[in-house]
Amino acid sequence: MASIEDTLITEILARAHAPAALELSAEAGWNQTADDWKVFLAHGRVTGVFAAGRRLVATAAILPYARFGYVAMVLVTPAFRHRGIATRLLRDAIATLETQHRTPMLDATPAGAAVYRPLGFREMFSIRRWQGQGRDAAPSGIRQATSADLPMLTELDAKAFGAPRPFLIASFLARLGTRAFISADGLVIRRSGLRADQIGPLVARDETSAANLLAAALDAAPGPVFIDLLDGREFLARMLSGRGFEVERPFTRMALGTSTPFGDPALLFAAAGPEFG
Repeated sequence: MASIEDTLITEILARAHAPAALELSAEAGWNQTADDWKVFLAHGRVTGVFAAGRRLVATAAILPYARFGYVAMVLVTPAFRHRGIATRLLRDAIATLETQHRTPMLDATPAGAAVYRPLGFREMFSIRRWQGQGRDAAPSGIRQATSADLPMLTELDAKAFGAPRPFLIASFLARLGTRAFISADGLVIRRSGLRADQIGPLVARDETSAANLLAAALDAAPGPVFIDLLDGREFLARMLSGRGFEVERPFTRMALGTSTPFGDPALLFAAAGPEFG
């Protein structure tokens, strides 16, 4: 008699699989939307594992940038965990990026970091996700960005992140409910998520500029908000705490074989999210 593992089928997912992938991340309580999955399916590679009846039970995604690529969306439905599926998908994702001569990177939870360190991943910096409520107020002194600002937004983001990703910024701007703001030396994007709006990336020259951009994003609309703030941004942390935000969970940005960031972390105040960096 064939085991359950013998009936599993692994294949590269297509755009038509976005709804099934979304069900898997929603089951895990993650914040990604169908639009987020479409970015991975259109610009990266998503490997899926199917059980009987073509039920999607596991995924892992890679999103290539210039000199590095992100490993993300490693998910296994509860009934199929502890069978080595996630480890196999993770190793395949790492190997794929290495064959492309890209350094594998990821934003790890504390439990994930313990798994990735023995594989050769090294810490770059730490991030904490803050959770709270936005409010409906009129931001002052900050201009709302449009699709016409895509070149400038991409340039500012690339300096901080370490690679241009116009496809991702364009996707954020095109989504219903997105609110983006731009200044002479910074940007912030607030987009809809499954559980809460996500603020990030937040790029600025200094904390004063970052605080003004963050205030504009927070005041753009009411409702629950996540922001993945880099550790050490004490002024912004106090600002969030004063607005009733609390830390939900930490992440560590890691890369295989190096601890040197590709961009300029001094310009990066909040990440786009653990799936995108």
